[in-house]
Amino acid sequence: MKPVTIRIENLGKRYFIGKREKSYKALRDIITESFVSPFRKIGHLLRGHASGASALHEEIWALRNITLEIRQGEAVGIIGRNGAGKSTLLKVLSRITEPAEGGIDLYGRVGSLLEVGTGFHPELTGRDNIYLNGAILGMKKNEIQRKFDEIVSFSEVEKFIDTPVKHYSSGMYLRLAFAVAAHLEPEILLVDEVLAVGDASFQKKCLGRMGDVAKSGRTVMFVSHNITAIQNFCDRAIWLDHGEIKGDGAADEIALQYLKAWALSPTETERVWSEQDRAPGNSDISIRRLFIQPASSAPGLPMAFDQKIEIGVDFQTLKKNQDLDFTFIIITDTGVVVCSTSSIHSRGGQDTSGIEGLDLGLYCACCLIPPDFFNHARYLVRLIVVRNKNQAIFTMEEALEFEILDAPSRRTAYYGKRPGVVAPKFHWKIEPIK
Repeated sequence: MKPVTIRIENLGKRYFIGKREKSYKALRDIITESFVSPFRKIGHLLRGHASGASALHEEIWALRNITLEIRQGEAVGIIGRNGAGKSTLLKVLSRITEPAEGGIDLYGRVGSLLEVGTGFHPELTGRDNIYLNGAILGMKKNEIQRKFDEIVSFSEVEKFIDTPVKHYSSGMYLRLAFAVAAHLEPEILLVDEVLAVGDASFQKKCLGRMGDVAKSGRTVMFVSHNITAIQNFCDRAIWLDHGEIKGDGAADEIALQYLKAWALSPTETERVWSEQDRAPGNSDISIRRLFIQPASSAPGLPMAFDQKIEIGVDFQTLKKNQDLDFTFIIITDTGVVVCSTSSIHSRGGQDTSGIEGLDLGLYCACCLIPPDFFNHARYLVRLIVVRNKNQAIFTMEEALEFEILDAPSRRTAYYGKRPGVVAPKFHWKIEPIK
C-alpha cells in the first residue's frame, strides 16, 4: 500500500456572516482596544447577548467533520453542489485559510490552481511570476530554469512572457497559472475548476497533464462540476454536501449516486438577492436576480420543448462608465457544455443599446432561446460577466437549474427521450427525384 500524502482529521471551517475581516491596526489602536473591550463585553451581556462574536453574527460551517486519507499517486475528484465546501477544502489544504477545528498533515510540497489570479503578482511579468512561484514551493533557481521552457511552451504565452500579467486576458492568465502549478513538480497538486475557463484543446491539455502528474506518483485533487471529466480522469471521488462527506469511493459509483440525488432535487429557476451586502458580485457589479422562464410568463412555471424561453440577470453597476457583457453557458447534469450565448455576439445592432458606458443603476440583461431546441432533461446555467469584451470579472457556477419537459405537440409514434443533449427541430422535405 502506498504512503499517505494527505491526512485530514475532524476538519471544520467556520465563517461568520456579516463579520468583516480585521483590518491592519496600529499600536495605538491595540492599546485603545484593550481598554474599550471589557466595557463592550459588559454592554453585550447587559443587552442579553453572549460576549463572543458568534452571538453578534450568524455562523455557518463551510466544512464539518471531514476525515480523509489520500495516498500517493491517487487522482481524487471532489464533487458537490455550489456551497458544498469543495473550494473551501482546497483553500484550507493550500493554507490560504485556517481551519476552525481539526488537523491536516501534508507530506510533500503543495501546488495549487484555485482561481484565476491566485498566487500571481499582477505587477510582475510572467517570467518573474514563474520564478516567484517556484521559490514559494522551495525550489532552487536551477530547478526552475530546467522547467522554464516547458512551462512557457505549455502555456502558449511565449510572446507575452516579459509582459506584466495584469495585462493578460483571463485565458492567458489561466494557462500560465496551470502550467506553473503542474510543471514545478509538487508532490500534491490541487486544482479547482480548471475546466470552467478555456477552450476544448486547453482543457484536454490540462487533463492530460494532470494524468501525467498522477502517473508519476504524485497526488492530484481535482474539483469540477464536469462529472464526465471526474469519471474519466479520477479513480476515486468524494461527494461533499453542506460541508460534510456524503460519499467516498470509486469515481463511477459516487458520480452515479450524486446524479441520482441531483435528479430528485427541485430546480431553481429564479434566485433573488434583495440585500446588496448578501448579493453575489464584486466591487464592479452586484447580481440582484437571476431567472429562466417561458417567455412572457412568470418564473417557476414548467418549460417544454416547444416553448420560447427567456433567461436573464438583473444587476446593479457599482462603478460608472462600465463596458459590460454577459455570457450564459448551458450545461447538462453531467457537466457537458451544450452551448453558450453572449451579448458580445449581438454587438453592432439594437441589441447592444445600454451595454456600453453604463452609469450607476439597476439593469436587466436577457436573451431569448428559440423553441424546439432543448431535449427532455435537466440543465445548469453558468453566468460569466465580461468587461471590455475580453476580461472576465465575475463567474457564477450553477447560477440556475431548470428542467425541460416533454411536449405532446412534438410526439408522433416515438416515445422516450431523444438521443443527444439537445433535440432541435430541423426543416425536412421528401420529394421524388426527377
